[in-house]
Amino acid sequence: MDSWDPAFLDGLASNGFRVIVFDYSGLGASTGNRTYDPASLARDAGDLLTALNIEKAVVGGWSLGGIAAQILFATSPQRVSHLVLIGSTPPGQLVKSGEALFYELAKRENDLEDIVALFFEPRSAASRLAAEQSQRRIAERTTDLSPTIPVEWAGTQLGDAPRNPMFPADAVLGALKTTKIPVIHIGGDHDIIFPVENWSALAGQLPTLRVVTFPETGHGPHQQYPQESADYIAAFTRNSK
Repeated sequence: MDSWDPAFLDGLASNGFRVIVFDYSGLGASTGNRTYDPASLARDAGDLLTALNIEKAVVGGWSLGGIAAQILFATSPQRVSHLVLIGSTPPGQLVKSGEALFYELAKRENDLEDIVALFFEPRSAASRLAAEQSQRRIAERTTDLSPTIPVEWAGTQLGDAPRNPMFPADAVLGALKTTKIPVIHIGGDHDIIFPVENWSALAGQLPTLRVVTFPETGHGPHQQYPQESADYIAAFTRNSK
């Protein structure tokens, strides 16, 4: 839970959202068996909606969480009013694969330079500054922290190299092609794990998809542009029914 930039969550709250973040089973502060299996993560999200007596919600996810959100959307569409994806991948064959650098960096403890390479744009001074500011905001919370995920375990779950497809799920792609539920993807123009070009390639195939792409931005667009990302999501949910 403490990987989320508080400025982004506060931005959502300032737009009138009730914001709920959680740790998947076995990760962070949650008990249970830990896994990165997207179907299991999607079940966790559905179980949480049930536990909180939420019949329908704006469901969002970042990166792997975006894959889980797509599975929940496809398997329980009646529970999803809008689907918000951040720095994630569409299902099916990709027009552009990720970079090997992500897998190298994901297998070790990360310093600020690694964070910049993973989630921002190293060639941009503005992006580097945004990385420093985001990391300071995240570090401001020092009590009741959600335990970090062991790097060694996470590295083994992510694999050693990019795959194509990253998310082989014909049923989910079919759901995206036929749904009336509004879908938005917010990404950066240089995402080293889930290139935004793969969403652009689906233009004309996904009837409700909006694609927002920030310039000189990496895998964490909502960290570089927290308030603007929140404002886009708010406008999306207000104007698409």
